[in-house]
Amino acid sequence: MLALGGYAFTAQAQRPKTTNDENRDNLPMRVSLNTSTLMHYKLAADVQIDMVGQAGFNGIELWMRDIKAYLKNGGTAEALKQKLESYQLTLENIIGFSKWCSDDADERKIALEQLREEMNITASLGGQYIATPVQGITALDPNKYDVYTARYNTILALGDETGVTPLIELWGMGALHKVADCAHIVIATGHPKATMLLDFYHIYRGGNDWDTIDILNGKRLPVIHMNDYPASPAYDQLKDSDRVLPGEGVCPFDTVIPKLYHAGFRGGLSVELFNKGYWDTMDAETLLKHSYEKTYAMVKKSLSNIL
Repeated sequence: MLALGGYAFTAQAQRPKTTNDENRDNLPMRVSLNTSTLMHYKLAADVQIDMVGQAGFNGIELWMRDIKAYLKNGGTAEALKQKLESYQLTLENIIGFSKWCSDDADERKIALEQLREEMNITASLGGQYIATPVQGITALDPNKYDVYTARYNTILALGDETGVTPLIELWGMGALHKVADCAHIVIATGHPKATMLLDFYHIYRGGNDWDTIDILNGKRLPVIHMNDYPASPAYDQLKDSDRVLPGEGVCPFDTVIPKLYHAGFRGGLSVELFNKGYWDTMDAETLLKHSYEKTYAMVKKSLSNIL
């Protein structure tokens, strides 16, 4: 078996030729796709994999709700795993939601059982990571960092059992919206696999500063959500639907991507959009084409003075 980021595939797998074969493997970071970008088109999980693979992406993030729907309708985890393998797609991460950080003990207990199930499903696909945004609380209490750390350690222990690491996720409008708070909790766990899931939009939306992003160890970040954001409205008024394709907003990629590179990041840059304007004016294939090409071009341009 060969390992690539969050997914393992057999050396014998023959990936179908794609429109981006010439570019696919000549960047130090993977160009991947979060299937939120395809949400509007209501595609089954297996169709999503086919389309993302055929569009030439290196990796994919699937949503747990789509996987569960596929399994409920008679599909199998093995079939999805084989599709991922056939396209040599890195399964970067699974997008799941559970209230593992709730202040309500009963709610946390239910969330942990949900998370255990979803980690096992992720493992059955060959995945190594699942997103775990801080849900169940509306704001961080500065006197309870030890509590939040203990709760994250609890789901990290689940990860040790299942082989799937929970990525504590930064949300720009959520309780955990500061990179410093996220790093505080991750470091305080003392766990060797503890890490975080960042997002260009959410970092900006949360009022964070790009100047110190390279203080993080990029080698420990398996994937980052890739998107751009407009100059207006103001950062604290932005909505998920305001996210745009790389290069169509004001994110300083030419500064930030080199910072991440020098900090050791070699993971997936996974395009995550919820843009209704794109959905209303493009079919899924066109949006995938633009997502790949604009992301690839931005990464290549941003690293042009380094590579």
